[in-house]
Amino acid sequence: MSRADQLADIQKRIAMACAKAGRATDAVQLLAVSKTFPLSDVLEFHACGQTTFGENYLQEALDKITQLADHPNAQQNTPAIEWHFIGPIQSNKTKPIAENFPWVHSVDRLKIAQRLSDQRPSNLPALNVLVQINTSGEDSKSGVEPADAVELCKTISALPNLKLRGLMTIPSNTENTDQLKAEFLQCKTIFDELNNQGLKLDTLSMGMSADLELAIECGSTCVRVGSALFGARSYPK
Repeated sequence: MSRADQLADIQKRIAMACAKAGRATDAVQLLAVSKTFPLSDVLEFHACGQTTFGENYLQEALDKITQLADHPNAQQNTPAIEWHFIGPIQSNKTKPIAENFPWVHSVDRLKIAQRLSDQRPSNLPALNVLVQINTSGEDSKSGVEPADAVELCKTISALPNLKLRGLMTIPSNTENTDQLKAEFLQCKTIFDELNNQGLKLDTLSMGMSADLELAIECGSTCVRVGSALFGARSYPK
């Protein structure tokens, strides 16, 4: 199957899920998760019209950003590729993230948000951020506890060089649809509460290759799709 066909299949799944939920097709953005795959694969999808790509591992992402800038056809890569950082964030990684990405999906504590704000270069627009909510309750997952999410989001929204755009969650690794739906809806409830309190959020990053239809049913505005586009990943040992 060609890259164009793979992309079209995912776009069709999104469109059908939107129609079933009574939502406009353009209400949901596709973020192609390119972690562990080379820049050449990214460029193949970009040539088919995909412009937003998510990366989990900082050094790998920075390498791709550098390679793209040095690419012989860099000036022809229009519209430009937009990189989203979606992985866990350690304090010693905030500076390069603040300097190189327009979007961050995985802010989960105030210290990280403050560092991103302080280290965002003055010549760049405010960094778009999502607060990650740990709806599964698993210790192995990053994210703020749901009970603490509203207070954290309000504090982050006041930081000078960040623009709080919404929330992100990674649900439990389960095939139990009821459990997944409950976790997605918990995140949507927090999202709605924050909007009702005047924060004007517009992005709810929920859903991946296996569960994007359910996430869209629950209100997702951004699905993060990797393996269904790029294929199975091979992680270094």
